[in-house]
Amino acid sequence: MAASVPTQHSTGFPAESRCGYYVEKKKRFCRMVVAAGKRFCGEHAGTAETDAEGENARKRILCPLDPKHTVYEDQLAKHLKKCNAREKPKPDFFIQDINAGLKDETEIPEQLVPVSSLSEEQLENLIEKLRKASEGLNSSLKDQIMSHPALNDALHDPKNGDSATKHLKQQASILGNIEKLKLLGPRRCYVEFGAGKGKLSHWIDIALKDAENVHFILVEKVTTRFKVDGKHRKKNSVFKRLQIDIQHLCLNKIPVLIEEKLPVVGIGKHLCGVATDLALRCLVETYAASCEERNEEPLAKRIKNDKTETEINTLTKEGNEKNVPEKWTPVAGIVIALCCHHRCDWRHYVGKEYFRALGLGAVEFHYFQRMSSWATCGMRKTSLEASNITTKKKDNQNVDSEEHDDGGFKLTDNSAEGLPGFLTVEEKKKIGHLCKLLIDQGRIQYLQQKGFSSALQYYTDPLVSLENVLLTALPNHSSSPETTA
Repeated sequence: MAASVPTQHSTGFPAESRCGYYVEKKKRFCRMVVAAGKRFCGEHAGTAETDAEGENARKRILCPLDPKHTVYEDQLAKHLKKCNAREKPKPDFFIQDINAGLKDETEIPEQLVPVSSLSEEQLENLIEKLRKASEGLNSSLKDQIMSHPALNDALHDPKNGDSATKHLKQQASILGNIEKLKLLGPRRCYVEFGAGKGKLSHWIDIALKDAENVHFILVEKVTTRFKVDGKHRKKNSVFKRLQIDIQHLCLNKIPVLIEEKLPVVGIGKHLCGVATDLALRCLVETYAASCEERNEEPLAKRIKNDKTETEINTLTKEGNEKNVPEKWTPVAGIVIALCCHHRCDWRHYVGKEYFRALGLGAVEFHYFQRMSSWATCGMRKTSLEASNITTKKKDNQNVDSEEHDDGGFKLTDNSAEGLPGFLTVEEKKKIGHLCKLLIDQGRIQYLQQKGFSSALQYYTDPLVSLENVLLTALPNHSSSPETTA
């Protein structure tokens, strides 16, 4: 840790009972409380600088599990047993790479240059391939901007700032679309991928009021501050948060889904890049496919494990009278607001078959996903705004999934200034949108092959969010949304 103990006249004194170690990076003294008679806190006692002052003879070293903190060298063995960074036992629902997809080493080149390093001819060839592959696709998606009365009070709260209003509008529209698809109701399990603070599930719970037997599973791979799911205490709804990467999540191993056998509704707000593909595979391949055997069983056999003999006879009779066989749907629907196509990955992408049918592969996918950022480069923030947002993100290490739509300035190799000059900003934006559309069309085809009717639509105004496309899907035996060509 690079720091020095400054002279008194240059920095003043630390606060009373606080650590006397000067943190150079923060330009201030450490604010940790020190023990009686000590000058430095436990974290800084034993550093090179404090040792030089004779404060402590014990040496502190970087923790080998997490170098962001230090530990006394003579207590290392004891610390490693309780360090928060130690590897913890994996839960039953963790199965390594279960949703990752197949890895084909032969398709992924060892090294690919940035888009900005391509020659004009190479870039033109890529754009020509993109336009040819996109022929026949409807680039004008249907506007499906909706709202929901559950958010009316929050939307009109005068205390809201621009950012809060922006996210509330998106949450209201997603909730309205969920209701339009008839996915808002009792006896369901909502799985929110990339849940962040859990606000989307929060509003669904508010909208459902006293609906019976509703479960929420919030999936987020990082620790999240200011979670809202802990505030829910309704007896009819249960919230469970799973800290796990979607890549390793096996829904079949989650007790509530095993015991309750509730239809799952997969939801997400700004599910970033590759996380969308992992979530789709988690839902319709890993989970739904494992339930097909149950779907194919005769009515009496399916309900035998859960019903008494009298109930079996009654339900079988009712089923015969109605001539409608019972069908348990493992995945009742999917509603995901898409985001950050430049963070997609060929290995995990669910639309590989679609790309290959168009004569495209890993190389084209790599450049298309990078070029997808051009869709927002015309809306670039000023350097000051970018700096402010970056600072806020550093302050909150658990970047909420709903904060991923901050434009092109976050990219390192696709900036508008670094691209060849033969394309205008508007042309680049159109190409970026085509890249997004082509990647999403692969997802649409994947869902259709898995027995779902799927669609893309705009769910919010681009002035609210540049990432304004919603992916919806219903199993084919349900009322289906309009599919995109």
